[in-house]
Amino acid sequence: QVQLVESGGGSVQAGGSLRLSCAASVITGSSFCMGWFRQAPGREREGVATIYTGNNANTYYGDSAKGRFTISHDGAENTLYLQMNNLKTEDTAMYYCAAEGPFADDAPYCYTRFQRHKGDWGQGIQVTVSA
Repeated sequence: QVQLVESGGGSVQAGGSLRLSCAASVITGSSFCMGWFRQAPGREREGVATIYTGNNANTYYGDSAKGRFTISHDGAENTLYLQMNNLKTEDTAMYYCAAEGPFADDAPYCYTRFQRHKGDWGQGIQVTVSA
């Protein structure tokens, strides 16, 4: 089981930026699925972005994140990041880090796995965007 600890959340005004981090307890630098999902009050959990690590690293973004958010992974630190720019009030949610592996697949597959609540999840971190 992978232990995941998120950090970097908080409050920001619309148009601002935040960078979330997720530290993993295992080596995630090769053939791992990692990703960010979010859940706002009264809404279902929504996929933000996933990354498949290793030599064939690739990424996949949900519609809400395209063009504004960037997912990345530091293999040396076993840490996942989410750079969020041009934040909107509708980005307000609890953000969760997820991880599973090793797999021999790609980021879209990781996305579908996490949509089915597979893998290990962090406790979540709050992001609040005010107008």
